[in-house]
Amino acid sequence: MRIDVVPIRKDNYAYLVVDPESGTGAVVDPAEPDTVAAAAAGVRVTHLLCTHHHPDHSGGNAALAERWPGLEVVGSAVDADRIPALTRAVGDGDEIAIGALRLRTLAVPGHTRGHVAFVGGDALFCGDTLFVAGCGRRFEGDAAQMHHVLSGVYGALPPETRVFCGHEYTVRNLQFALTIEPDNAVARAKLAWAEARRAAGLPTVPTTLAEERTYNPFLRVDVPAVQARLGTRGAVETLTALRRLKDAF
Repeated sequence: MRIDVVPIRKDNYAYLVVDPESGTGAVVDPAEPDTVAAAAAGVRVTHLLCTHHHPDHSGGNAALAERWPGLEVVGSAVDADRIPALTRAVGDGDEIAIGALRLRTLAVPGHTRGHVAFVGGDALFCGDTLFVAGCGRRFEGDAAQMHHVLSGVYGALPPETRVFCGHEYTVRNLQFALTIEPDNAVARAKLAWAEARRAAGLPTVPTTLAEERTYNPFLRVDVPAVQARLGTRGAVETLTALRRLKDAF
């Protein structure tokens, strides 16, 4: 599997996923059609994979469906009426074939009610549910849902799974993480690395689930030091407090 990171808009990422054997591919969250089409030159794109309905993720669907006739536009059945140009509505556990590649959908509500992620091989395309050192806002879900997604759904994936998220928020997220765990040396080193990457115009994705568990506060809600810092008890209460603080950060 070849994965090309495609920066779009102000701070979004689309991803070109290619099966090298067949030369076919898919694009995850292609909200900037011309940029995506240029990045996909030479690839026979057969699928658009839409993690959720927000326009900065789904906004290019219609234009690309017109540009590439026969394109399959995949998105959540829960949000079938809100995803432009949808041709295939999927639920948890459905499989998508891209040449010889096989991706599986995960239902991950919280950021939106119908948010889905796509996982295949060692890659997770998680949209706005999980970021490097952070997670998405809860627009249509609650803290219990989000905890289930972060700790239950993603927690069941192999630690080496690479995380391809929807936005470049890494520097700000790590700055916040250090307000929660100021003595976290891994977070401090990652921040220095991320600042250097961004200064060079380079992305900070992908990360891995194993790495995220060392500094992402939203994956560390069971850590006693994090709960003590916030004065909370239990994972969901801690996640709620973290989200409130991050929203105001």
